[in-house]
Amino acid sequence: MGGFAENGAMKGMRDTIFALASAPGRAGVAVVRVSGPACEDVIRRLTRRDLPVERMAVLRLLFDLSNDERIDVALMLRFVAPHSYTGENTVEFQIHGGRAVQAALFSALASMPGLRPAEPGEFTRRAVENGRLDLTQAEAIADLVDAETESQRRQAFRQYEGRLAALYEEWRTRLIRAAAWIEAAIDFADEEIPADAIANSRAELGAIAAEIRAHLDDGRRGEILREGFRVAVIGPPNAGKSSLVNALAQRDVAIVSDVPGTTRDVIEVRLDLLGYPVILSDTAGLRSSEDAIEREGVRRARATAETADLRLLLLDGSRDMPGGFAGASEGDDLIVWNKADLAQARGRAGLWVSAKSGEGLAELIGLLAARAAGRLNRGEAPVLTRARHRKALEEAEIALSAALRTSEPELAAEHVRMALRAIGRITGRVDLDELLDVVFRDFCIGK
Repeated sequence: MGGFAENGAMKGMRDTIFALASAPGRAGVAVVRVSGPACEDVIRRLTRRDLPVERMAVLRLLFDLSNDERIDVALMLRFVAPHSYTGENTVEFQIHGGRAVQAALFSALASMPGLRPAEPGEFTRRAVENGRLDLTQAEAIADLVDAETESQRRQAFRQYEGRLAALYEEWRTRLIRAAAWIEAAIDFADEEIPADAIANSRAELGAIAAEIRAHLDDGRRGEILREGFRVAVIGPPNAGKSSLVNALAQRDVAIVSDVPGTTRDVIEVRLDLLGYPVILSDTAGLRSSEDAIEREGVRRARATAETADLRLLLLDGSRDMPGGFAGASEGDDLIVWNKADLAQARGRAGLWVSAKSGEGLAELIGLLAARAAGRLNRGEAPVLTRARHRKALEEAEIALSAALRTSEPELAAEHVRMALRAIGRITGRVDLDELLDVVFRDFCIGK
């Protein structure tokens, strides 16, 4: 990664970091990772033995550095730079997962000169700085850690395998080739540049710009899959919205009451519906009210409905269609009739369910999952997963469009350079420390 990787490697040599690499809390096994130039000294001092063979798991007693007290017996793995996760010398201790054992080992590590606890995402940041990962792969690791559903896992793993980076690197390579003749027209103005070469270069720029536009025109499905497919449950008071949300969540997440206006705020619950992440929002009943708090709840309900990926209009099947909803039609959204167990007739269009008895819930779950799948699944092509990627590609497309509009080679070349820089920011092919700060600030400790 050029100067970017070199500067990062120099920065990483200043200290050695350590952190819990497994989940916090009590467990059967806890993994403590140490990375940096002092790793070999850490092994010798903690185990009071010579270095083990690289990448060979060995059992070692760990000792307190201030006395002969044994901390624990650990399964230890040693990795030598550059063949490690971070690209530095690294050691991982698999210890018993009690809090006291972890605390004793951390205390011993912290007492050693040149060692300090890792910051959030610092192991992965060093992997990027040392050229072991690009930024899209680093972000994929965070997504794999956070994945709650099968579809999220698949998307994150495809990105970790480098499919997104490969697409952007292909565009970058093609842009460099296409820009060569434009640069030549500037540097060798007295020479006769073949007209077809310039024309082919401009055609290639146009093709890449079109591919970027098509990539951007994806309905934000990658970002939605990462964050969750948002479904707003709306309808009149006492239609059973809170009961339906509780039934789908299979736990009490919303207060259920016969008193109209009980739900005042938007209550969200995350669900895994047949492998798709769905964020279900219970909202206030839509009606006019003199109560200022209820009016605010209705305002929030309408705002949630406007920004949702899908609106589920829930109506009371045991009553007549309420005023204000008579003109509702399914369109891209869903009409669901609740209280099927109390209804005398089911002549109205829409899905019939009973939040109380469970009738129709399996069909509703299948329908919601199908809507999510239809929005999020469009083949195996790599998709945009973050707003950072989208912004950079929008800048690249604007720059390429500007390059195609100008007849001046100097201006066209500068616009192409801007496009190259924008695409390079996605994978980290630029020397920008502040970009790393943005990418890694939300990582967990130990990654």
